[in-house]
Amino acid sequence: MRQSHLFTKTRKEAPKDEVSKNAELLIRGGFINKELAGVYDFLPLGLIVLRKIEDIVREEMNKIGGQEMLLTVLQDKEVWSATDRWEDAKVDVWFKTELKNGGKLGLGFSHEEPLTRLLKDHIRSYKDLPKAIYQIQTKFRNEVRAKSGIMRGREFQMKDMYSFARDEKEHEEFYERAKIAYMNVFERLGLGATTFMTFASGGIFSKYSHEFQTVTPAGEDVIYVDEKKKLAVNKEVYTDEVLENLKLNKKDLKEEKAIEVGNIFSLGTRFSDALGLKYIDEKGKEKPVIMGCYGMGPSRLMGTVVEVLSDGKGIVWPESIAPFRIHLIEIAGKGEKVTAEALKILKEFESNGFEVLHDDRKVSAGEKLSDSDLLGIPWRVVISEKMLLENKLELKNRKSGEIKITDLNETLKIIKGIKPL
Repeated sequence: MRQSHLFTKTRKEAPKDEVSKNAELLIRGGFINKELAGVYDFLPLGLIVLRKIEDIVREEMNKIGGQEMLLTVLQDKEVWSATDRWEDAKVDVWFKTELKNGGKLGLGFSHEEPLTRLLKDHIRSYKDLPKAIYQIQTKFRNEVRAKSGIMRGREFQMKDMYSFARDEKEHEEFYERAKIAYMNVFERLGLGATTFMTFASGGIFSKYSHEFQTVTPAGEDVIYVDEKKKLAVNKEVYTDEVLENLKLNKKDLKEEKAIEVGNIFSLGTRFSDALGLKYIDEKGKEKPVIMGCYGMGPSRLMGTVVEVLSDGKGIVWPESIAPFRIHLIEIAGKGEKVTAEALKILKEFESNGFEVLHDDRKVSAGEKLSDSDLLGIPWRVVISEKMLLENKLELKNRKSGEIKITDLNETLKIIKGIKPL
C-alpha cells in the first residue's frame, strides 16, 4: 500500500475528551475514529489489525472443535423473557427498539438464549453431543459510562462461544481445552508474559469462573498474582478460604491492576432447562444439555495490546497482528532516483511475501520518521540519496529500537530470521 493513497492522516494530538492511551494512539495513528463515547469506527489500518486478531482467535477456537456461525443482532423479546433476562431490572445494558408494526426488539449483548433455542432443532440424541459453536460479531451494551477507549465500549467486536455436553465430565474436558486455547491466543498476540488465568466468582453457575487478566496500570480490575504458578485471584473472591482451596499462599501473591481480556464459565442447565434443550441418552432417558460460555473481545484485545506494548513514541505492534511487516520510507532528493529504487525494493519485499506500507508522501524526513514510530510497524526500512550512493539501507526494529545500516540482501535475511509470534 502506498501511504499517499491512504485517506487517513496521522495527528499530533488526540481529541481532548479522550483519556485512554489506547484510543489516543489509535486515533492519532489513523487506526480508529471516535464517533461518540464508546463508539468507534475502524479505519483501513485499524481494520487490518482487527481482522488479524480475529483470525488468530478463529484458528485457536477451530483447533478445539469450535464451529463458526453468525447469529442475528436483532433479538426476540420472547426468548429472553423465558430466561428472565429481558427486563431492564434484570439486565441493565440492553439497547432496545420498537418495530413499526408493534412489538419490541433488543440488540444482542450476548447470545446464550437464541443459540440454545436454535439447537433444539439440531440436538435430540446423545449422538449429537458434544458441540462447541462460536461467532465473532458486533455486540451492543448500554454502558452508563463508556470509558477506556476500545477496551470498553457500547458497540464492540466479541467472540462468544458456547459448549453443549452430555454431562459434567464431558463439559469439564472441553472447558480445560478452552483454557489452553485462550492462553495460546494471548501468547500469539504478545500478551502471554503478562496475562494470567484468574479465579473469579462463578455466580449461580459454579464455584468459580475463570477470567484472563492482563497486568497493566490501565486496568480496571485488581488481581492477586502468583507469578511462579501463573495464576491469579480476582479481588472479589480474595479470601483466606479461597486461597486455601486453590492452594495459593498469600505471601506469594502480588497485587496488580489488570484488564480482563477473556472469560470462561460453566452455565450448567440454566438455559437448557428454561428453553427446553434436552437430549435422549443411551438408555432412552431425557436429560438437559450441560452448557458453558467462553467470551473474548477482539477489539478489546487490540486496545490491550496498545496499552501494554506501546512506548513513548507510539504503538509497537507484534508481528502477528501488525497492519504491515515493513514500513518502507523513501527520503527523496531533487531527482527521481530514490523513488525508482524504492519501487524496486518494494517489489523485492513483496516477492518475498512481506506486507509493505510504502511512505511515498511529499513531506519532511522528520515527519515520516515520527509517523513511522507512531504507527508501530515492526520493521522500518529507509532509503535516501546518500544511502543509494553506498548501495545501503537503514533498518530499524521498532520493538528494540536497534538501527543497522545494511544492504538489501542482509535486510531480507534479518527480517526473515524473525518469526511472527
